[in-house]
Amino acid sequence: MRNNGPIALIFHALVVAFVLAPLLVVCLVAFTPEDTLSLPTHGVSLRWFKAVFEHPDFVQSFYNSLLLALLSATLSLCIALPAGLAIGRLSFAGRDFLNALFLSPLIIPTLVLGVALMRLFASMGVSGSFGWLVVAHVVVISPYVLRLVLAAVVGMDQSAEQAAQSLGAGPWTVFRRVTLPMILPGITGGWLLAFINSFDELTMSIFVTTPATVTLPVRMYMYATESIDPMMASVSALMILVTGAAMLVLDRVYGLDKVLIGQQG
Repeated sequence: MRNNGPIALIFHALVVAFVLAPLLVVCLVAFTPEDTLSLPTHGVSLRWFKAVFEHPDFVQSFYNSLLLALLSATLSLCIALPAGLAIGRLSFAGRDFLNALFLSPLIIPTLVLGVALMRLFASMGVSGSFGWLVVAHVVVISPYVLRLVLAAVVGMDQSAEQAAQSLGAGPWTVFRRVTLPMILPGITGGWLLAFINSFDELTMSIFVTTPATVTLPVRMYMYATESIDPMMASVSALMILVTGAAMLVLDRVYGLDKVLIGQQG
């Protein structure tokens, strides 16, 4: 049960205020027809949002980030799903080590991972490859998928599987018709969380991208070092809206309480 007392309501109101206040400022800057923000504003304009879609570097970087996030999240799911089933269901030597290995990127700073992966890719002679950029993102976001898949597997009632087996269902049929639907919220939530983290990843991506594979967060960082104008605010507003929409879907599918603090519904 969620705590709906006055303290909880005040806390949620403060969180919403702290989140919406920067977004409001960003939107004011993006809508201002002048090159700088002046309060009170004199009219509004969408030209800075239009400028984003007319900027070829930003458009290409957006497609790079979108494709990268889709591939990375999907590959992470393909790795985390069997790993979560094995760790959550089986007892074998090295199970704790395997679990710690998959979750270790969570405790390693992304800056350290970025430098290490850059050195590794350079020594292998694969620097600049989009495929190896996907591999780097898979390493970073796989723990998020594994956590949710493992939580769904451990918290699942196995009596339904046992009932299906007693009625003559084979292992594949049990998994496809019983297990998979029951852990589907964890799978979907893990994929969405991995997608969000991959799409917004900046620190590690700076070290492993090239001019041909620049992602949107890296492009924004590069643009901010060269010039500051309302177009950066419009890009930030669009990214906030995209991330917020993905988080809303994640909350509806799985629940942010379970993802962030492990609260059970």
